[in-house]
Amino acid sequence: MRPFADGLGQRCSPIIEFAGRVRRATRVRDGGARLQAKARGKIVAEVETFHEFERRGWSAESVVLGYHDSFSGITTQAVAPLLDAAAAKPGGKVLDVACGAGYAAAAAAERGCSATGVDFSPTQVALAARLHPTLVFCEGDASALPFGADEFDAVVSNFGIPHFPDPQAFLREAFRVLRRGGRVAVSAWTNPDPRLGFGVLYAAVQKHGRVDVPIPTGPNFFPFGDTAQCERALLEAGFTPIAITTPPVIYRMATPETFLDAAMKGTVRGAALLAAQRPEALAAIRGAMREAIGGYARDGAFELPMPTIVAAGEKL
Repeated sequence: MRPFADGLGQRCSPIIEFAGRVRRATRVRDGGARLQAKARGKIVAEVETFHEFERRGWSAESVVLGYHDSFSGITTQAVAPLLDAAAAKPGGKVLDVACGAGYAAAAAAERGCSATGVDFSPTQVALAARLHPTLVFCEGDASALPFGADEFDAVVSNFGIPHFPDPQAFLREAFRVLRRGGRVAVSAWTNPDPRLGFGVLYAAVQKHGRVDVPIPTGPNFFPFGDTAQCERALLEAGFTPIAITTPPVIYRMATPETFLDAAMKGTVRGAALLAAQRPEALAAIRGAMREAIGGYARDGAFELPMPTIVAAGEKL
């Protein structure tokens, strides 16, 4: 298996490689016939980009609600440490990028901040506005934020990094829209351990399924997987000094199978990966995850650690 480059020049472990390596897919039209056109003597096939794939997936109401129901209770555990790292204080102006249903923006507002949320999914923006009608939410691209320079005291993104086609472009944009002395803070999943967090899912698929599924090539799902990666990316974007924390995040689930079912209905990349598996492979993946998560039984439920990192830096 070819080692996957994470965009920062590092070679990744097999699980990380698998999480980032997918095959390009062509759109299908005209009753299932592959659309082809000759241009300058060459055959040209229309290809859906990773950004289009993600935006289309996260614009589906079923996926948005699936994530809200299944994963928001996990990812919101990192919101308070994220806002602490961004030094979000009363009166400060905070931008929540890849805001989803507005979890971090709402928490910032509760701290007395003036909070704005931006997301590339119109469905997420609509849900955020419905849940938090007093806050401002808008559609926008993380790599081309629809705001002027020096507008915000803090920019945060809670687990948005894995969904950005170009995470470094987002950091450059965060630097641009921040005022001097402002801070950026991002949360992300750490490099996967096959016994923990998303590592359980990816290890099971790698062992029992196929990874060359027909979805657009995307970035490493763990772009901020360790301290060195975080520091390098933030420094490259102009931030310093860098602060790193690892807050505890736990996925408490009713059964060991809850995780797989949630991934199938409340994710985009993961759901596409699982949907491409043969029935017998999916059954084996389910069994492997059941066994791995079964060891985390506690008080009538299962508590799977979800290793998380929060990285922050200042615009001096």
